[in-house]
Amino acid sequence: MSHDSTTLEAAAIEVDSRVPTTPAARKRIRSGKPIAWKVIAARAVLIVVWLGSWELSARTIIDPFFYSQPSAIWDKIVIWFTKGTSLGNIWENMGVTLEEAVLGFITGVIGGIVLGVLLGRSTFLADVLAPFIKGANAIPRIVLAALFVIWFGFGLPSKVATAFVLVFFAVFFNAFQGAREVDRVLVDNARILGAGRWQLLRTIVLPSATSWILASMHVAFGFALIGAIVGEFIGADRGVGLLIAHSKNNFDAAGVYAGMLVVTAMALVAEWLLTKLEHKLTAWRPPVASGSAAI
Repeated sequence: MSHDSTTLEAAAIEVDSRVPTTPAARKRIRSGKPIAWKVIAARAVLIVVWLGSWELSARTIIDPFFYSQPSAIWDKIVIWFTKGTSLGNIWENMGVTLEEAVLGFITGVIGGIVLGVLLGRSTFLADVLAPFIKGANAIPRIVLAALFVIWFGFGLPSKVATAFVLVFFAVFFNAFQGAREVDRVLVDNARILGAGRWQLLRTIVLPSATSWILASMHVAFGFALIGAIVGEFIGADRGVGLLIAHSKNNFDAAGVYAGMLVVTAMALVAEWLLTKLEHKLTAWRPPVASGSAAI
């Protein structure tokens, strides 16, 4: 393998350490082990201690004007969902952000899978495009988001483009590595039996890379939400990111935290749906025995 393609594979690990590409991480993701009640209780205790100490500190030590407090954040959320926000209905703003994130997620996943598998199966293309891909990946996303607003305006396209860029590289490097790690014996046997390039891709390469791709998708939707929020922060007329920016400009710490919680809830629901999808797509595989706790 040539130097450029080798470094392209290395970039798959360097691009973002949050993408779970190790076998242990994939086992944890695919584990269907029920969560024990002790784990749930421990999590509940941590949340109660964290929020309780924050509330107590805000009432005695720290200035709630800057750091807010859980009770104020809860009041802000209740107001948003019952009376609305200063920028319109909260559900409409959530819908706008979700639409931007979903479109960026879908296009980024498709683009990342197609290009990742293509380059993963073609050493020549990987050698040619390696420096360009690494250079594009090195560009700060906030700079691209600003450019997209200039190019596409304050509407939907600029936010989708930002989300696309964040999702694309996370999925691309995993798809590239997954396509490279296909069992060569299986490929050779299939060719001996007369399988063509499309048949190899459909029956061997893509199934082998499924775990890598699905692992990246778990964090990719979070990246898509980040892209939508960043785009709205820079310039938008609606969206949760605009609510957070508006709260920040008015020194409303509770509003900033409330917006963060709304985005977090959206990401957790998406993670749950992606886990369900993964279980359906990998139902043909034998269960993985693992003592690791699922995350």
